[in-house]
Amino acid sequence: MSPSGQGMTGQGMTLSDLLGRQARGDRGAAVAVADRSVRRTYRELDERVSRLAVGLAGLGIGRGERVAVLSRNRVEMLEVYYACARLGAVCVPVNFRLVAEEIAYLLEDSGARLLVVDPEGEAAGRPAAGRVPVLVVGEEYEALLAGSTDPCPELDVPDTDAAFIMYTSGTTGRPKGAVLTHRNLYLHALSQIAHIGWAPDDRVYFSGSPLFHIAGLSGTIPQLVLGGRNLLGASGGFDPAETLRLMETERVSSCFFVPAQWAALCAVPELASRDLAALRRITWGAAPASTTLLRTMLEAFPQARMISSFGQTECSPVTCVLLGEDALRKIGSVGTPMANVEIRVVDDEMRDVPAGEVGEIVYRGPMVMREYWNRPEETAEAFRGGWFHSGDLVRRDADGYVFVVDRKKDMIISGGENIYCAEVENAVAAHPKVADVAVIGVPDERWGETPLALVVPRDPTDPPAPAEITEFTRGHLAGYKVPRLVRIVDELPRNAGGKILKHLLRKDFGAIGSPL
Repeated sequence: MSPSGQGMTGQGMTLSDLLGRQARGDRGAAVAVADRSVRRTYRELDERVSRLAVGLAGLGIGRGERVAVLSRNRVEMLEVYYACARLGAVCVPVNFRLVAEEIAYLLEDSGARLLVVDPEGEAAGRPAAGRVPVLVVGEEYEALLAGSTDPCPELDVPDTDAAFIMYTSGTTGRPKGAVLTHRNLYLHALSQIAHIGWAPDDRVYFSGSPLFHIAGLSGTIPQLVLGGRNLLGASGGFDPAETLRLMETERVSSCFFVPAQWAALCAVPELASRDLAALRRITWGAAPASTTLLRTMLEAFPQARMISSFGQTECSPVTCVLLGEDALRKIGSVGTPMANVEIRVVDDEMRDVPAGEVGEIVYRGPMVMREYWNRPEETAEAFRGGWFHSGDLVRRDADGYVFVVDRKKDMIISGGENIYCAEVENAVAAHPKVADVAVIGVPDERWGETPLALVVPRDPTDPPAPAEITEFTRGHLAGYKVPRLVRIVDELPRNAGGKILKHLLRKDFGAIGSPL
């Protein structure tokens, strides 16, 4: 639909349409989004998005073109997201923790026509961009908006069009882009609202997730549907005391944080003195949480309903939720399927396994991604048998509640961030003194898990020092992916086909690190 709401042939809703609807309605003067320094009403946000869309069109951005965004959490990120939706362009959020080499790969793989960066991201983004034009948030960005005085183009964008390419990694170690449509994200928001019981007067949502992450992105859309306010937390240097202050002063009604952030919030001495009467819902996900932490959260926020969310980027992302009334009765479970999500637990032959037995959880529903970007073979493999294969091993109890047994193959979750072992292994293997390497996750008191690199040296008499490996990988990997722990080993266990037996490595080395 066009910004004026006069659609031509489309029957669906895009993110741009959702914004325009609120701007024209009785929520137009309400605050739509706020960060640490900027607040925008729905009308202000809609007007700026239209001007940005005109500016981007002038830079050659049209329907289907990819626009990469490298930024910390700020209002301008959502402006770019919605402006791309208004043009039918596709956003490619980029993790601001990546180094230039990693950013360059995402830009090349997605075929991005423009890179939007914040001032902090320019140092890594500009050299990574190469010939791709760069638009810096600040004076340059505002000048583009100020000069965009033409009417916003009236485009009919189908909701089946791609809205985002969200990069996630696979066992090859090379990130691949999950293509999410407007319909995927819109129906995910509606399913959340219906299943969790989000009410129209749940007006303020606060997320500790970065907007480049699917949890951060998708978490903002229910408020866009309901006309509420999205409060954007700082992207780095999580400050639990400041977070609680904002929750009190902004009258936050619902929030999402990863377990490490919840642990820090529960440990703030002045927590009990904060007026958090408006808080109705506390949600966690993106990483495992101990039963001790869950009990602590229930005690610390007795007025709020606790909800756990489970899923993956390719599913927009939530597939299962555990609602507050089951938080203790089914502690350790990730819950039951969310509305509009159909699941099965199957064996390798796609046969359903009985309750209590372990199998792979597979999905079907309108929130499942359209495809992997430019990867038809991997897309076909992911959808074999007509269901999306998650790679997660789970079991269901007699009541239908899902319990995760093992996560995706070779994946570590550290502080809510996915770290794929093959990617770290590729970086370590490039060191001239390394003959072989395997990476596993080990417990970390602060982050939940951290990578451990097990290295076989080329010359046993001259092995690389652990610190040498750590420093070497800093130039190739984002900081959170760098293996803090390195052990030199004589050999790695393999099966007859040459595959490394990581379950043996976890058995022998899994206790290294700080205890949970």
